[in-house]
Amino acid sequence: MEVTPIGVFYGDAVYKYDAPRQGRLFAGHPGRIELKPGNNFETALRDLEGFERIWVIFQFHENEGWRPTTRPPVPPKGKDRVGTFASRSPYRPNPIGLSCVRLLKIEGLTLYVDEADLLNGTPVLDIKPYIPMADAFPDAKAGWVEEQVGDVWAIEMSEEFAAQNRWIAEHSAFDLESFAQVQLSRGNFSKDVFDSSRRRLTVDEVAKTGVLAYRTFRIHFSYDESARSVLLHRITSGYSAEDLKSGAKDKYGDKDLHRNFQATFESTGST
Repeated sequence: MEVTPIGVFYGDAVYKYDAPRQGRLFAGHPGRIELKPGNNFETALRDLEGFERIWVIFQFHENEGWRPTTRPPVPPKGKDRVGTFASRSPYRPNPIGLSCVRLLKIEGLTLYVDEADLLNGTPVLDIKPYIPMADAFPDAKAGWVEEQVGDVWAIEMSEEFAAQNRWIAEHSAFDLESFAQVQLSRGNFSKDVFDSSRRRLTVDEVAKTGVLAYRTFRIHFSYDESARSVLLHRITSGYSAEDLKSGAKDKYGDKDLHRNFQATFESTGST
């Protein structure tokens, strides 16, 4: 069987940890699907714009191999792993994904979507309309996933964090607030929301504080277990002062961004 991509998805999620685990749970992850020209896809798109949602069938292009079991973000009680066919794991015998995204508009061969959980550059294999009458079964049993209900943490941010995140977003393609929402809002029944085995994360369980690494930035937060809430306090650079002052190799090409970030917020007393 030969499968040929019909287009490519483009969005802000570059690394696997940037993308939400389920797009619908995290609105504000927009992107676009650009279909390949010269295939009469313009005609194939006819009548699709009246649908609010579409199914996107895609390729997990950055994965190699598969695993018979997987450890989901929130495992069922008493278990650490579940069978791959009982999960949404991207490591599958055939690296094919299925995502239901919100269709915003269509312009030519470009489909603008939201609530996407795809990485930038994902090959798109097919598109189908989401039809509630045929596709929605709200009373269907969901196996072990039903045990996850209610284990969602509220994420709030301080004025300082909001200002810093806004500055970073204006000067780069990074969105640290969105990343924190993805990483910290859904808990783990067995090891709670701050399971450091899955994230670049350190937690002080006595002080109820933590630091979450996003690339070369650090997100400082506090949390309240009884209220199931996280407060994002501030952002700091992952580089030391010596790193930024030295002429050492700029491996990630972002030291100027960090220098300007520190200069901006040192002047306001925010770092």
